[in-house]
Amino acid sequence: MEVRVRKNKKGKVSADRQHKYATRRTRKLKISSGAYIAPSFLGVVAFFILPFLVVIYYSLVDNPISNNFVFLDNFKNIIGNASFRTAVRNTFTFAVVAVPLAVVLSLLLAIVLEAKLPFRSQFRTFFLSPMMVPVASIVLIWQVLFHYNGAINEVLVALGGGKIDWLKSDYALIVVVILFLWKNLGYNMILFMAALASIPKDILEVATLESAKPLQTFFYIKIRYLSSTLLFVTIMSLINSFKVFREVYLLTGDYPYDSIYTLQHFMNNKFRSLDYQTLSAAAILMALVMIAIIGILFVAENRFGRDVEG
Repeated sequence: MEVRVRKNKKGKVSADRQHKYATRRTRKLKISSGAYIAPSFLGVVAFFILPFLVVIYYSLVDNPISNNFVFLDNFKNIIGNASFRTAVRNTFTFAVVAVPLAVVLSLLLAIVLEAKLPFRSQFRTFFLSPMMVPVASIVLIWQVLFHYNGAINEVLVALGGGKIDWLKSDYALIVVVILFLWKNLGYNMILFMAALASIPKDILEVATLESAKPLQTFFYIKIRYLSSTLLFVTIMSLINSFKVFREVYLLTGDYPYDSIYTLQHFMNNKFRSLDYQTLSAAAILMALVMIAIIGILFVAENRFGRDVEG
């Protein structure tokens, strides 16, 4: 019995030492991991979290100098602002038109280029070339094409038509949509091509053996496996639709034609006039709308792609 007790005690001591060693090692690992993460965390706090809190503060005061608390008055004033409503309407219209086109057309291009077509690599290079062109060069190309005395109007005159002031008429939105698609289709297309290549071949072979039609294979198999890529491409296209302000600003300046006056123009003009409280309120409203839209997309993708994950 004594020998057994000694063995148990020795075993217990050994287990305690191992536990202490593991605990000490885990603590050291956490400290070292924290030390590596600390610079990035401090950067996020300094450049993202703190500015966001400052924006919230500015949206609740009358101005940064007197700092009188007005609660939701800034939000009420901005909702009643005619320029803000116009900017929201134009931004929403552009996103509704441009984002679905960017997703659908890039998916169709990916499906076409997935087939064994001649000059496949040349077509892929053609659609990817806008990604390598600087924004200033893109604007120059569009000015040459859509200026009142540009190439498009020269072609229209040669065909017996009249000149159109593309950037100062209701056609301005169409010009910006074409610019957005030309710039973003190649990137989206590559993402869809990678997703199509990752679909299990045996499932497609079974569908072929079961005499499934190409449309049935596409809608019942491929689309379900593409759900996560569809979500990502849609979110990126939505974000890029808000970033199209750079090109529009270089094309038309601070105050473009009414149909392409977007939220970014409104915010840029408020920033230049130092109207921080209105700018902050508009930024928060836009952020809330973006969060809601992206949340809806995540919920839809989760329900649609659940059977594929299972």
